[in-house]
Amino acid sequence: MAKNRGLGKGLGAIFGEDVVRESSPKYVSRETSESQENNDNQELRKYKTVRIPPEEEPGKEFMVKLSQIEPNSEQPRKNFDQEQIQELADSMKKYGVLQPLLVQKKENHYEIIAGERRWRAAREAGLREVPVVVKEYSKQQAMEISLIENVQRADLNPVEEAMAYQKLMQEFDLTQEEIAERVSKNRATITNSIRLLKLNEKVQEMLVQGQLSSGHARALLSLEDKEAQYQMAQKVAEEKLSVRDVEKMVKAFNKPKNTKKKEEKDISFIFKDLEERMKQVLGTKVNINCRDNNKGKVEIEYYSQAELERIVELLESIR
Repeated sequence: MAKNRGLGKGLGAIFGEDVVRESSPKYVSRETSESQENNDNQELRKYKTVRIPPEEEPGKEFMVKLSQIEPNSEQPRKNFDQEQIQELADSMKKYGVLQPLLVQKKENHYEIIAGERRWRAAREAGLREVPVVVKEYSKQQAMEISLIENVQRADLNPVEEAMAYQKLMQEFDLTQEEIAERVSKNRATITNSIRLLKLNEKVQEMLVQGQLSSGHARALLSLEDKEAQYQMAQKVAEEKLSVRDVEKMVKAFNKPKNTKKKEEKDISFIFKDLEERMKQVLGTKVNINCRDNNKGKVEIEYYSQAELERIVELLESIR
């Protein structure tokens, strides 16, 4: 007669003893052997089982496996300095993670609200768990907190910061004044930041890469021609020009166009005056069509044979 092994032991054979222990109301320590831990990780990934300690409470710090944490897709910061990540990882190997990550609970994982740099460094350091604090936020609140953390730490490049501000305006209908209040900056700073998104995309990329400063970029905004923006940006990067140099270059670039328009306007005014004087003399409409400053033609209108003869006689009398 077969011996009854019991339901719990049967499930342990299928899913692994650690997974079964996690399903019981009582929390069991994670201290297991190296091989058992690896097996547990494989089974957890296979069956989407999430380890949720019973001590988990909103606002309370506890440990969570790195494999159960994912970055937030709405995180405004897209570029991370690998050298800084490595330095933080080296520190974590000695002292651990000193500040918990701020996360929110999703269906089968935890999503980072603040602390992605620490999460990346922890992975680099080979840590298996990190301290977290769970909070529940709306999508807008989560994005605002992530933005504020990055802005206060100066972790965002100018383009990432501008895109984050723009997203808050477009998705959540926030005004520039409201954004300025949330991130503790003045409205002009927010306005100038968002204006950077009007630059040529290649110039924006140079700004991201640190080849240009925000001051250089704002000076280039005075160029309406985006290709001219990029060409001048390349010159700035190659020759290491100052912001003042860029302002002078932009002014010189725009000046010929403005001067030409002014000259055309002045010449047009002169010809209109001449047309009016000839009209008074000839008693009929006169048009002056100029090709350039020195050439053109004069058109004198007449409306009858008699009027034509009168105009001819008038012109002959000038001799």
